[in-house]
Amino acid sequence: MREQDKYYIVNKKAVPEVLLKVVEAKRLLDSEKVITVQEATDSVGISRSSFYKYKDYIFPFHDNTRGKTITFMMQMDDEPGLLSRVLNEVAKCQVNILTIHQSIPANGIASLSISVEILPTTQDLQEMIDGIEELDGIHYLKILARE
Repeated sequence: MREQDKYYIVNKKAVPEVLLKVVEAKRLLDSEKVITVQEATDSVGISRSSFYKYKDYIFPFHDNTRGKTITFMMQMDDEPGLLSRVLNEVAKCQVNILTIHQSIPANGIASLSISVEILPTTQDLQEMIDGIEELDGIHYLKILARE
């Protein structure tokens, strides 16, 4: 793979603000809330040159995942009902669960990995991830693979 063809999954916290604004400008254009690139860039507070420089290189995570498999893992407290709450967040997103593996808890902490298939009916994956991360008892969540 050529160097310019490599892709990375980066947490939103590590993405420069200008790139996030490019994504927002693209969303405004796609939703037809604005008609021109000038209106979109004015609305989010970036220059048109910044928009054109990055528009083909940044996309929301869910835009490139349809028909794919995502595997993520998390560390969570060994607490009755917590796995059920995690799976409820997954179900809200309408993905197809392919695998679930939970380790035997050690020192009150369990590791859980889940592989899901993204379907045409799948909702926003970022909402699912945010929902899981907000649950009491979840220590962290990390996306391991996307195929």
